[in-house]
Amino acid sequence: MLFENKIAIVTGSGRGIGRAIALKLAGEGADVVVNFFRNRAPAEATAEAIRALGRRALVVKADMGTPEGIEALFAETEREFGGADILINNAASGYNRPVMEQKIKGWDWTMNINARAALFAAQRAAPGMAARGGGRIINLTSPGSFRVLPEYVVVGASKAALEAVTRYLAVELAPMKIVVNAVSPGVVATDALKHFATMRGGDVLERAARATPAGRLVTPEDVASVVAFLCSPAAEMIRGQVILIDGGATLPMQGVLGEES
Repeated sequence: MLFENKIAIVTGSGRGIGRAIALKLAGEGADVVVNFFRNRAPAEATAEAIRALGRRALVVKADMGTPEGIEALFAETEREFGGADILINNAASGYNRPVMEQKIKGWDWTMNINARAALFAAQRAAPGMAARGGGRIINLTSPGSFRVLPEYVVVGASKAALEAVTRYLAVELAPMKIVVNAVSPGVVATDALKHFATMRGGDVLERAARATPAGRLVTPEDVASVVAFLCSPAAEMIRGQVILIDGGATLPMQGVLGEES
């Protein structure tokens, strides 16, 4: 197994992509720290699924948008498992509003959870990873970091910042034998889409699938497989990269050169 005797922290892992990543890493032998902030039940369900795979699971409530939450997550991980080898910064939030309706509170909230947390979680994780012989950090970003999506301005800005943080971490943590990368999923059919008025309804998802060269939407399991690869020894020389997982959806220039271009 790829991750036997490894400890993985997956933030925001009660459902969706985070859950799929947690189960994938557990399936490859890792013991997993399942993090949530608001809803315990899905996190406990993820933990039970991990235990059913024969791995250990620890559920930790922590707000990744605060320094106290980050400290609590790592302190509990160290008490239970002695430290972590893998950190997946998946927890995310955001105020989805048009530019002219955004508020300072929404900007701060989104930036703190989506970008600031990754920097300071990595800072907290790095010494322990180095002491254990090295580690892997994977950040979850979005094509909204470089494409303009409806009502996505503060999330897109936070994801662009997250990608910059990824590059700096990759360089500065390399001497500690810590490999850092990011993955950027396209449209994934998860509960998170309910927060986007423009993405509600099955017909929208069907149209999104038809517009994807691969012929279908990305699944959480697709993302989890790429994350697991980046955490493996085979990806040792991939550093500071943002791996786009979108089935080719961002390649065509619909609306510029025609629907079929």
